[in-house]
Amino acid sequence: MNCNLFLFALLCLFMICALFFAVKLWQTKQSLSVMKEALEDIKAGNLNRRVLAKENDMTKQICHDINMIVLNNQTQFIRQQQSEASYKRLMTSLSHDAKTPLASLVGYLEAVTGGLVTGEEKEAYIRIASEKAHQLKGFIESLFEWVKLDAGEQTYHFEQLDLNELTRSIIADWIPTWESSHFKYEIEIPETEYWMDIDIHAYTRILNNLFQNILKHSDGNKLTLRITEEESLAQIEVSDNGIGILPSSLPHIFERMYQCDDSRLADGNGLGLAIVKELVSAHKGKIKAESTPSAGITFTITFRKAL
Repeated sequence: MNCNLFLFALLCLFMICALFFAVKLWQTKQSLSVMKEALEDIKAGNLNRRVLAKENDMTKQICHDINMIVLNNQTQFIRQQQSEASYKRLMTSLSHDAKTPLASLVGYLEAVTGGLVTGEEKEAYIRIASEKAHQLKGFIESLFEWVKLDAGEQTYHFEQLDLNELTRSIIADWIPTWESSHFKYEIEIPETEYWMDIDIHAYTRILNNLFQNILKHSDGNKLTLRITEEESLAQIEVSDNGIGILPSSLPHIFERMYQCDDSRLADGNGLGLAIVKELVSAHKGKIKAESTPSAGITFTITFRKAL
């Protein structure tokens, strides 16, 4: 009797287990059918499609992984669209930025070679043509540097150098330009040595671009550079007393090809500050900009000391 009861209980348990697994199998089959339908929809290009799963569903992790893959693809697709739009703006801007000084340069040179101007006027035309040529040269240099940075082809040669001494050397080359432009300058650099891993070309480019931006676009008459140092960090502040930048434009000034209606930025090609940010990042540093309209702008670069 007891044996029969045991066998009956065992049979019932087996049937319950079989029923449980049958239900689970059916649920899994249903989930796989939903997943198949969703994947076909996603394959057709619907990146907004998501696969839903219940909390205790056996396919929950698979659904989550599929959703993450789709989300990543959607993000990359959006970035690609933004990049394509950026490149279209780039081509439009580059066409304008190259054609304008080039057409002007040709016009001045044709007037000189064609004998349309003589004497002092001819000398003035030659001087202006030279300025236009240098403007075009600077633009092409910025363009090539941006292309190399964008393609990840920029090579760096880092070596341990004294940040303070290198900064003094770069500033010395700028003093004649500031003085000839009647631009005041205030420099505060500690007398101590501060050693860090620096690519000379890249660091020089960083300061040159910031100085050029201030000299050309600030509409001010004074530049200030101040270096402050702690045990493991150095901060380089470069500021002016010019027109500043509107709060709405400030978060975007390091974006490539960003140009706004501010008179400070409208005359540029949108490459200089973007290159600065890339080069600062290559040094594992950070850069930020703070500004109040009509009160100038301050660029702050933070670098870590060499270990």
